[in-house]
Amino acid sequence: MVQRMVGPGALTATQLAKQIGVTQPTLSKWLREAHRAAMTTTTKAPEPPVPGGQPKTAEDKMRLVLAAEQLAPDERGAFLRRQGVHDSELEVWRAAMLQALGARPAQGSGPRPADQRRIRELEKELGRKDRALAETAALLVLAKKAESLWGDGEDGTDDRSEK
Repeated sequence: MVQRMVGPGALTATQLAKQIGVTQPTLSKWLREAHRAAMTTTTKAPEPPVPGGQPKTAEDKMRLVLAAEQLAPDERGAFLRRQGVHDSELEVWRAAMLQALGARPAQGSGPRPADQRRIRELEKELGRKDRALAETAALLVLAKKAESLWGDGEDGTDDRSEK
């Protein structure tokens, strides 16, 4: 099944799940485990097939990893599909590249500085909106209590002094 997800005419885990009746999470887990096993073995794993049948060289892999890093997440998927590469393969290559450079792969690399700034701005805005919502809720509670104490004037009496 793993070969069908990375081999010639590779299918996504979702597509394969529909064909064979195994759940997509199970297939994805198998694929992750196969990639982990390939990273930990000392024997060289077979090169993943690419469109046109040519195996990717180390230079191709490096170029793809670097190019994919420059793209936004929504553009990355389209780029990888055009290149005939799965995201999991790219992550394996990225980790191998970092290991070869002597760097440790980031464990769930954090947001970029621009993203961190945007996150802080959004958190501030969320805090302001939470306070405004709490204030509005308090005002509504007070309005209901005032209405229950003094009435709403619908009982035929006029709250204003009569002449």
